[in-house]
Amino acid sequence: MLRTLLAVAMIAAAPAMAFAEGDVKKGKKVFRKCKACHAVGEKAKHRVGPILNGIVGAKAGAGEGYKYSDAMTGSGLTWDEATLSEFLTKPKEKVPGTKMIFGGLKKEKQRNDLIAYLKTFKADGTAAE
Repeated sequence: MLRTLLAVAMIAAAPAMAFAEGDVKKGKKVFRKCKACHAVGEKAKHRVGPILNGIVGAKAGAGEGYKYSDAMTGSGLTWDEATLSEFLTKPKEKVPGTKMIFGGLKKEKQRNDLIAYLKTFKADGTAAE
């Protein structure tokens, strides 16, 4: 029984461990693909897509000052690392009806790097510690 519990705990922890390997500098480069629609940082403003400051841990569709799709506000998602990675793989599959037109990032390493970069921004756009 103990072995089974340990195995389940290790399997559940594996996705979280994978995200710890994201490279912030590489993630900043990956974010170039996002910049046409999104912004981060202290002076960020909404564009076609919402500001992504503080996105990791935030409730989907709840950022102030942006008109999200009904699909996003009704998704019930919280943007933890695993959910962000799933969404970034195939946005329209994860949230059918989303306004996001980006086709997705197929490479897990790029998604991990991007998420590591996004984690460096607190909700107010300042650097996370």
